[in-house]
Amino acid sequence: MAENYLDIKNLNVEINGKEILKDVSIRVKSGEIHALMGPNGTGKSTLAHSVMGNPKYKIKGGEIILNGKKMNDLQIHERAREGIFLAFQEPVSVQGLRFINYLRTAYTSLHPQEKLEYKKFLDEVKELLNFFGLDNSFIDRGLNDGLSGGEKKRMEALQMLILKPKFIILDEIDSGLDVDALRIVSKAIQKAKENGAGIIIITHYQRILDYIKPDFVHVLIDGKIAESGNGELAKIIEERGYEYYKGEINAKIE
Repeated sequence: MAENYLDIKNLNVEINGKEILKDVSIRVKSGEIHALMGPNGTGKSTLAHSVMGNPKYKIKGGEIILNGKKMNDLQIHERAREGIFLAFQEPVSVQGLRFINYLRTAYTSLHPQEKLEYKKFLDEVKELLNFFGLDNSFIDRGLNDGLSGGEKKRMEALQMLILKPKFIILDEIDSGLDVDALRIVSKAIQKAKENGAGIIIITHYQRILDYIKPDFVHVLIDGKIAESGNGELAKIIEERGYEYYKGEINAKIE
């Protein structure tokens, strides 16, 4: 399997004229899990939406590169076709759009070279629904329509496995999950890693990292990477708290 890489290089992003991200750089390779940690309001979701191409987030400097190809000017669907997948912090509900139709359309768009065998595809979806503790009625329901927060997060994780993207960004996938659901979603993330996906997990809590061992951890404070390290850094953050980094940044400014 060829190794893929996603380069986020010196990224500067504004929203409504306000600078949010400041020279953020992260490189993710196939089969790596990166945890992006930090308090609320520090720019974690901004990074996710910027990489995915949300036009609300204006890139004022830096580059997003996938396997040598610059993504900056590509639209959301074009980035998805290149292999980037974003699981939203608050997944959108679309009444009337059958989940299975959405999923089949997305898959054929992302993998146009493959001939989709519908029965085989449907069987795989049913198998994954069972894996996530969901029944087959979800196949015919509207996309996220009438689902609880935890069910939406499990359905996002299901999409991640069925669509097989090159790179996966999980924006607070752990929020709203009880212990059992968190364990199942964590197993799904591990499966995606084993399938060769590069993964960025955005969180401000340690708890999901009790189930998933990241290869790298990055601390985002005030739109900047304050520290990067291996998986052990998450435990250190838990002990220090984020105020430690705010103090470090203020000391440098002074």
